[in-house]
Amino acid sequence: MLLLASQSPRRAELLKQIGVPYSQYPVNIDETVLSHETPDAYVQRMAQEKSSFGYKRAGAKKLVLGADTIVVAQGCILGKPKDKADAMRMLSILSDNSHQVFTAVTITSAKQQKTIVVETKVCFGPLSTQQMAWYWQTGEPQDKAGSYGIQGLGGQFVKHIKGSYSAVVGLPLYQTRMLLTEFGIINEC
Repeated sequence: MLLLASQSPRRAELLKQIGVPYSQYPVNIDETVLSHETPDAYVQRMAQEKSSFGYKRAGAKKLVLGADTIVVAQGCILGKPKDKADAMRMLSILSDNSHQVFTAVTITSAKQQKTIVVETKVCFGPLSTQQMAWYWQTGEPQDKAGSYGIQGLGGQFVKHIKGSYSAVVGLPLYQTRMLLTEFGIINEC
């Protein structure tokens, strides 16, 4: 039995997409960035802590998948916006620029823990103040890292990506499938 240590509907939908049976098992952890922690180290630590915490709470004979996604622009991690002004600030940084999205996936079992980190480069077109204000009013940016969702209305601002689309949504399908195969959840044909 696979447990998804997340309440994200996007991650749940992506697991369904690859046909993996699971139960959602949300966990809450401290997501404070440590001083001098690089973005890829931070996202890896978050995925590992979510998976480990879920494993400890769930007990034996469970596999727990933890994941985390962050947006990084100009060397700074852009989390979920606190308010409209914060979202406008983030979208202004992303406007007409490239940024990175890091997604880490960790699976924890009784015998081992494995993590993968996927980096995707995303390039936004220019955004006007009116577009950013309209986007905020849709409600979509309010719970999204970097104040946008590529799978929703925010996708219209993306000129191109280099890397994994599903990783930007929240779970890199190819790499997740490889990890699940390694743990015996998915059988290779």
